[in-house]
Amino acid sequence: MITVNAMGDACPIPVVKTKKAIDALTADETVEVLVDNETAVENVSKAARSMGYEVANETLGDKQYKVTVKVLKGAASAAEDSGSCECDCGKKNVVVVIGTNKMGTGNDELGQALIKSFVYALTQQDELPSSVLLYNGGVNLSCEGSPVLEDLQKLVAEGVSVMSCGTCLNFCGLTEKLSVGEVTNMYEIIARQMKADVVIKP
Repeated sequence: MITVNAMGDACPIPVVKTKKAIDALTADETVEVLVDNETAVENVSKAARSMGYEVANETLGDKQYKVTVKVLKGAASAAEDSGSCECDCGKKNVVVVIGTNKMGTGNDELGQALIKSFVYALTQQDELPSSVLLYNGGVNLSCEGSPVLEDLQKLVAEGVSVMSCGTCLNFCGLTEKLSVGEVTNMYEIIARQMKADVVIKP
């Protein structure tokens, strides 16, 4: 049994510590990760599952959680390459990164209209991106009341991963208002950009 203490660690440190512990293993083993918030639980769990491992979660007490990862070294999944195109279509792996709920600087009202047009135009492209990554003010676009929810839902229906930074959702008080896509972490945001052929930032 390997124990990873990530109590008090900010995103993406719990994920990084977990990945390093798993990568260091040379045989089947169980890794327990201790964290102090539910976002870290979700981020660590998702990262471990993406590597093909079985995951279980447990609440130990107030702000005390344990993520148990059953590591079978021969069972790692190709899903670990989650930032790349999952098909053999030969298309470029395009990642769209949005860090605000408006586009450009100058007039905020115009910027909000532009980001709405941008997301709609994205749905009309012949080749869609593999991922849309939202962070900071950009997470507002995936939450209740967003003017682009319908367009983001169309992208998800077409197989595009729409992912919102969990730390940003928490900071903005929007965790419970997420309405499309899934929660992600900074490690995954960077990994997807690193694996992209093209990164678009409006």
